[in-house]
Amino acid sequence: MNRPALSVVIPCYNEAACLALLHARVSAAARAAVGEDYEIVLINDGSRDESWAVMQQLSAADPRLVAINLSRNHGHQLALTAGLDLCSGAQILIIDADLQDPPELLADMRRTMVEQDADVVYAVRRKRAGETLFKKATAAIFYRMLDRMTDTAIPLDTGDFRLMSRRALDALMSLPEQARFIRGMVAWVGFRQVPFAYDRAERHAGETNYPLGKMMRLAFDAVTGFSTAPLRWASHVGLALTAVSLLLIVYIAVGWLSGSAVQGWTSTMLVNVVLGAVQMFVLGMIGEYLGRLYIESKRRPLYIVADVAGPVQGRATLGFRAEPVGVIQPTLPPAPVRPE
Repeated sequence: MNRPALSVVIPCYNEAACLALLHARVSAAARAAVGEDYEIVLINDGSRDESWAVMQQLSAADPRLVAINLSRNHGHQLALTAGLDLCSGAQILIIDADLQDPPELLADMRRTMVEQDADVVYAVRRKRAGETLFKKATAAIFYRMLDRMTDTAIPLDTGDFRLMSRRALDALMSLPEQARFIRGMVAWVGFRQVPFAYDRAERHAGETNYPLGKMMRLAFDAVTGFSTAPLRWASHVGLALTAVSLLLIVYIAVGWLSGSAVQGWTSTMLVNVVLGAVQMFVLGMIGEYLGRLYIESKRRPLYIVADVAGPVQGRATLGFRAEPVGVIQPTLPPAPVRPE
């Protein structure tokens, strides 16, 4: 395969208002870094606006732009997986479509990769412009709790904005799990990874595609995908409750032997409620892990590509690429008739 020097992979969901400026800035940054030897891969993750129509127009005008239309909304991490699976560059830049991460940093990130002989240059946020105090506080808490809970060291205050070598990407693409937390998976594959500090800008247009509910789901995928700490915590709680139960049995026995009746319906109900709540929490945690095992056991493709605009060189190794509309499938010849 004749690989381009650079692939820029950009998952998009309802980003029609950003796409024209995004294409212009990313193209200029890529051209300044590697000349004309690049490709831009846009992934439409089931957008409800005009994103796919805009992508098709941009691809028709730019032979270096590949637009991929997924069959439905798969979520940011699986859409990003589709783009990484189908890109073909020797170096791969991951960036979001909202232009909060400046594509103009590409040249400096490539220089850092060469100078430090790294396979991954991950961007670390110094400032987060345009975000609420609640979002900044919860993000800071999340990254620090994740660092303490997971078995893999995941850099603090980082998103998916990063530059990767082809061998690091190939290692990442060998991981087939469904519930994907890309920044954690990149940290897991290892190789030499170095930070690159930058200031995050405000979103160019539209609204965030990561409201609180999706952030909590992503956080839970991160914890359950990279740590067994919740299960260990559940077992520790179980041991602690066992010890408390033994003490309670001793207390009841002493009270019975001394002839004093155990008083207090409220305290009894409180103990029952606390024990029941903890048991349900522990069962729910175990159920989450079992649910992940159930989903993984199906071995479904991670994404389904409905349409493609532009020259796609990569192969859908983790997903399924449907045939274009109007392609006639070959039919088998009729079975020969046996003579009587």
